[in-house]
Amino acid sequence: MLYLTARNLRKRYGDREVVAGIDLELESGECFGLLGPNGAGKTTTLRLCLGLTDPDAGEISMLGLPVPWRAREARARIGVVPQVDSLDPDFSVHENLLVYGRYFGMREREIERRIPALLEFAELAGRAEAKIQTLSGGMKRRLTLARALINDPDLLFLDEPTTGLDPQARHLIWERLKLLLAQGKTIFLTTHFMDEAERLCHRLSIMDRGRMIAAGAPRELIAAHIEPQVVEVYGDGADEWAHAYGRAVSERCEKTGETVFCYARSAEALLRSLERHPALRYLHRPANLEDVFLRLTGRELRD
Repeated sequence: MLYLTARNLRKRYGDREVVAGIDLELESGECFGLLGPNGAGKTTTLRLCLGLTDPDAGEISMLGLPVPWRAREARARIGVVPQVDSLDPDFSVHENLLVYGRYFGMREREIERRIPALLEFAELAGRAEAKIQTLSGGMKRRLTLARALINDPDLLFLDEPTTGLDPQARHLIWERLKLLLAQGKTIFLTTHFMDEAERLCHRLSIMDRGRMIAAGAPRELIAAHIEPQVVEVYGDGADEWAHAYGRAVSERCEKTGETVFCYARSAEALLRSLERHPALRYLHRPANLEDVFLRLTGRELRD
């Protein structure tokens, strides 16, 4: 069953088409990731799918309902974790969940019944009466996730859910999202963290300048777009080594800052050459989704 479909979706602001005829679909029980650099059109796409922005062209269906015409009805069955926390600082942890549940027309008895399990899920069981300003960044994100589950949604939209969190908090959020997937929830995820997408997403699309430029499972994209072995070379003389040796024994070399990235089907010749240059430091690793992302969207900074 398809929980979300978009066909030929377009949105223009002035003379810039920020969403340029994209298609996407999200199946029940999967985590679908939408990746892209700043300004790629991800947030606009998310707002279009949620019915918060009207498209210039295209068709959207969410949970079998046409968007934006029946978006309010569809949103009653989804949960949203926004990019920026919107918790009410005047309320306690418990009160934030209670008030949010009322927005969905839930009875107070039903909300109160759900709150203990949600606090346990977010590892906030001992902080029910705490004010929002006393919580750490990780606690606030976990509470925002718990709040998005108050109505037991069929579909979750997560807009960069772990931005700004330390590694421990990120890993805890990942474990909670994996648990939700195991329970049969469906997730639409936008993220700038490629390791997050690799860990969580069954399928993903990479978006750039308003268009979908690649789609598939993470491992399929890596196999299709990048050489399997990567050697990163650092230190004085890395560029000279790349010109003299690296480019001759690898399929492709790229220089970014003081680092040379060498991509190869086999890294043996690269490593033998580096052993003869002990002044150079290097890292040998398998290719990952970040390599694919940078190859397809470029290494230049986007603001």
